[in-house]
Amino acid sequence: MARAVRLIARYPFVAGTVVALVVVGVLLATGLGEAAHWVASLYVGAFIIWTAVGMVRAMLRREFGLDILAVVAMAATLLTGEYLAALIVALMLSGGEALEDFAERRARRELTALLERAPQTAHVLDDGADGADAGEAIHEVPVAEVRVGDHLLVRPAELVPVDGELLDAGEFDESSLSGESLPVSREPGEEVPSGAVNGAAAVRIRALRSSADSQYQRIIELVAAAERSKAPVVRLADRFAVPFTLAALVLGGIAWAVSGEPVRFAEVLVLATPCPLLIAAPVAFLGGLSQASKRGVIVKGGAVLERLARVRAAAFDKTGTLTAGRPELVELRPAPGREAYELLRLAASAEQYSTHVLAQGITGAAIARGLRLVPAVEASEIATHGVTARIEGHEVAVGKPAYIADITGARPTSDLAPGQAAAYVAVDGEYAGALVLADDPRPESAEVVAWLRAHGVERVAMLTGDAAATARSIAAPLGIQEVHAELLPADKVELLAAMTPRPVLMVGDGVNDAPVLAAADIGMAMGARGATAAGEAADAVILADSLARIIDAVRIGRHTVAVALTAIWIGVGLSLALMLVAMTGAIPAVAGALTQELVDLATILYALRALRPPRAAPTASRQPSSVSPT
Repeated sequence: MARAVRLIARYPFVAGTVVALVVVGVLLATGLGEAAHWVASLYVGAFIIWTAVGMVRAMLRREFGLDILAVVAMAATLLTGEYLAALIVALMLSGGEALEDFAERRARRELTALLERAPQTAHVLDDGADGADAGEAIHEVPVAEVRVGDHLLVRPAELVPVDGELLDAGEFDESSLSGESLPVSREPGEEVPSGAVNGAAAVRIRALRSSADSQYQRIIELVAAAERSKAPVVRLADRFAVPFTLAALVLGGIAWAVSGEPVRFAEVLVLATPCPLLIAAPVAFLGGLSQASKRGVIVKGGAVLERLARVRAAAFDKTGTLTAGRPELVELRPAPGREAYELLRLAASAEQYSTHVLAQGITGAAIARGLRLVPAVEASEIATHGVTARIEGHEVAVGKPAYIADITGARPTSDLAPGQAAAYVAVDGEYAGALVLADDPRPESAEVVAWLRAHGVERVAMLTGDAAATARSIAAPLGIQEVHAELLPADKVELLAAMTPRPVLMVGDGVNDAPVLAAADIGMAMGARGATAAGEAADAVILADSLARIIDAVRIGRHTVAVALTAIWIGVGLSLALMLVAMTGAIPAVAGALTQELVDLATILYALRALRPPRAAPTASRQPSSVSPT
């Protein structure tokens, strides 16, 4: 009973129209035809006025839809005495709203799962508490009140409330964040993202970020942006309004003129309803967004899916995108007269003040070798070029060859093997040596590039701030011939703006990629370890640490657009065909209205195909399981 009340409150016009139909049916059955005519006419008249008011408001917002057809059809059926058909058209429109709501809820189910599961509270451990054995020392607080540094208890099967550092080993289900189905085992000291589901044992974590800055909240914001968007194909469906309305009115007018019977005009228009156009496209795109979310890609709206379906060129950042982004020191090359470990100690001490990904590898290597890093008296960094710091009375600079050349007056060189990068060091204005690090390409990178080329992407390029030799050594084995190296963020934006053919997909992960991601036709950020700025600037965020999700996103985009357009044309084609038949008088108004209900239902059900994963397209070469999206 309560559910019925909720449904009536949600869809009052559906309930009202059903009641009107029942009343009219009873009146007709008891021989009160005149009363039935008046009841139907008054109800449909009120419905026409309500619909017309909404239509005028939409026109004032410069939104031209297809409601005019329904208004004209209802008015025509009333004027010709076909009041039952008028009621059915009213039911069709109000029922179409209910069907649209149902279909959108079905399509949005996966997309909104993160919103519904958002953690609300956290279990904070008081100082000195040692976890589950100190239950009296645990108190619950709203997750928004968790402070960085707080120790939290995460009980079995609970969501991790904020990004944190593990204090105990644990196993977590991160499928809702990354799309990876297998549980992930993590050791003390590792970071666990908010939104992950804890396993069978309680664990303690130290909060690294507040709720607002944690990964789960950022994902929720991306999902909300995706839900609020409207795809170009949906607007394309709106633009069908004028030609479709004119065609219906012309066909109805011809039928009236040829037959001499006004009822023929009404019989044609009851088959010219807007539901297939108004509902099919948004339902399909919501289904596509849901499917992308399930695959670990948050897409900021149907417009992005539409552009992904048409992508013709792709550009990639190198470090952290085509490569794993975890460079490790493989060789020390001190200049003559310099000691290798002293070179590493000074360089690592300076690199503490750098945000470049190579800095992490250098400082990590020094710490692993037991070297003590010292603080700098002063330090400064030129983004993407290098860092300079005053360490123990020495002016230490670490960076690219050009950066060190400006300091020393001589450009350093170093032979690098494929996959290697070098950080060059100057001490007190003199070249001191080089640190060679290896950042291997991701195992799936070559296959992703090959797949894109095999599926309509005509141009693939690398845009990177790294040295040219390093960039080429990574690009060559991946099948990327076009390499643009030693670029500043502004250079990347300029190159991307001139890149053809369009649309262009740009994939990156770091803070320095944010401008070019925002400027791209489709900016896609590697969000598993990437910078917040990159995720905010991008049109789509890959949650899993895998480039293979690019294939998923492109295939889902193409599948979604194909389903949306097919659903639209199914609705248009069936409506036009039925209107042509109705011009002959073969379809009475009541039968036509009922038939059009079936057309609407068929169109919506077809649009829901976007919820299904796209079928794998055949390729000339075998695609390994690491890259296969299904």
